[in-house]
Amino acid sequence: MSNPVPSLDPHALLVFLLQAALLLLVALALGRLATRFGLPALVGELLTGVILGPSLLGALAPGALSFVLPADADQLHLLDAVGQFGVLLLVGLTGAQLDVAMLRRRGATGVRVSLGGLLIPLALGIGAGFVVPAALLTDSSEREVFALFLGVAMCVTAIPVIAKTLADMGLLHRDIGQLTLGAGMVDDAVGWFLLSVVSAAATTGVHAGTVTLSVVYLLGFVAAALLVGRPLVRWALRLAGRAGDGGPRVTVSVVIILLGAAATHAMKMEALFGAFVAGILIGLVRAEDERRRAAPGDAAVDLHVEPETPRAGRGVWQDLLPLRTVVLSVLAPLFMATAGLRMDLTALADPKVLVAAVALLAIAIVGKFTGAYLGARLSRLTHWEGIALGAGMNARGIVEVVVATTGLRLGVLSIATYTVVVLIAVVTSVMGPPILRRAMARVEQTQAEAERELALAGRSS
Repeated sequence: MSNPVPSLDPHALLVFLLQAALLLLVALALGRLATRFGLPALVGELLTGVILGPSLLGALAPGALSFVLPADADQLHLLDAVGQFGVLLLVGLTGAQLDVAMLRRRGATGVRVSLGGLLIPLALGIGAGFVVPAALLTDSSEREVFALFLGVAMCVTAIPVIAKTLADMGLLHRDIGQLTLGAGMVDDAVGWFLLSVVSAAATTGVHAGTVTLSVVYLLGFVAAALLVGRPLVRWALRLAGRAGDGGPRVTVSVVIILLGAAATHAMKMEALFGAFVAGILIGLVRAEDERRRAAPGDAAVDLHVEPETPRAGRGVWQDLLPLRTVVLSVLAPLFMATAGLRMDLTALADPKVLVAAVALLAIAIVGKFTGAYLGARLSRLTHWEGIALGAGMNARGIVEVVVATTGLRLGVLSIATYTVVVLIAVVTSVMGPPILRRAMARVEQTQAEAERELALAGRSS
């Protein structure tokens, strides 16, 4: 007879519950305060960790810090596990909102803007990774892996931040808003792909064979997901949709996202990429469901309105809205606050780290702006449209925080480098809205955009 598994220590559980409650409460308050000043809630949620972490509380009251951020790794892993669960669901839901049809419509323009905003900062980030001071590297990280990670951190964008910013500013109906979302979606997809490849290189070393095998695995996973996974996901979601409530569909969607994450993790890739691909499969089924429900004769044309009878059926996205609310309101803020706990702004007191931080911030901003702007101009868009695209694409938000957290977890990034990368995410997310507002004030609204605005207003009313 095997020995029973020891139960969780009651004190460890008590500390975890108090930690989670404290972080969520402060994150809510600071997130709401940030939105009152026109900033993304992300800023306030990360500031939660800064205030309660080594940057402030640790300097003023080290004893209190030991409670919020205990030195016991097992204790901290409880909080990390919940945060990882939340970020996997967040990435999966982001994939579920990927509008593949819009990407097809935008075609060459979206590709040029996306590639410009991806390749230029990626190259600049990799180049910077080879020249930054050794103080920003860990003892165990290879310079090549560090440079690749820094390149990925520089080239990513953040669809959640972009979408929220465009919605708050009333720009979702504008062509530039649609194009920014489309190009950002491509950058997001490529970013998760690159993160997975670089994560594999971090665990097995940078070798041509290893990187090639990682790419083959990922391409094989994507092909299998589309050819085999897509019909299975469609069947599972429609079977779950036969229930009278949306609970089974939420459960099945979570299982699909977790299985996708587990698949890529089992291949020694980044679990986030698997979650993103699984989310895309759910999004494809959602799009099919929306087209079917909007067909002539279907009484439930408006997907934002609850069907009048159970017979009309509920849409996939309608059933997932409660899950999205929980993820965005509870799990994601908890992850962001935990990420902020690992920031140590006192590292910027080192002149070498401070100079490197300023230089990397400049590279991140200039690289993304330049890439998106050049892509816009090559597509014959105006100067101000290019500025607007650069401002929108420049927001790194939670995606860069996830990249930084992954690098810290794998031992590629030091605490100092992690702090710098997260600061880049915050600064770029804050500076986007005012520049976007100023640029779009100089771009006249077209008749097609006015009609789209009326259509969206009619749908939301």
